[in-house]
Amino acid sequence: MPVTTKLKGNDVALAGNQVNVGDNAPVVTLPNTDLQEITIGGAQGVAQLIIAVPSLDTPVCATETRKFNEKAAAVENGAVCVVSMDLPFAGKRFCSTEGIENLQVLSDYRDKCFSTMYGTLIAEGALRGLSARAIFVVGKDGKVVYKELVPEITQEPDYDSALEAFKKAAAE
Repeated sequence: MPVTTKLKGNDVALAGNQVNVGDNAPVVTLPNTDLQEITIGGAQGVAQLIIAVPSLDTPVCATETRKFNEKAAAVENGAVCVVSMDLPFAGKRFCSTEGIENLQVLSDYRDKCFSTMYGTLIAEGALRGLSARAIFVVGKDGKVVYKELVPEITQEPDYDSALEAFKKAAAE
């Protein structure tokens, strides 16, 4: 049975490999806003908070990115990134406009490798080809210790639970 989320109450199928708590986080290399290749997932020696969003150009995604930029900045031994299908140039404009300085904005536009490897690729409907809204916390050892596939794409994630898991992973 395919994994689904919802868009305005309607089921939307997701494609790709479902990554769950306890799994090794797939290693993916994506361009940042300066077109530098950044590797996420796997054992990095720091905890990772990986935030998947459909597009920074939507109000919910922008709010989510601003909140994580503010709240996750104080976590030591942690790295935070937001992954979307937006072009790196759009990500750079967004970061400049919104004052995003405490996290990396990465683009999955080239081959959708992150969305496919983490199982967040929207396979049907109006947002087909974008990523569903999801949060992954990866421990220093590269294991996924927290996952939230937001059940309704138009809603914000559970910030408190994600940040608590991120802080715990960073402290271990």
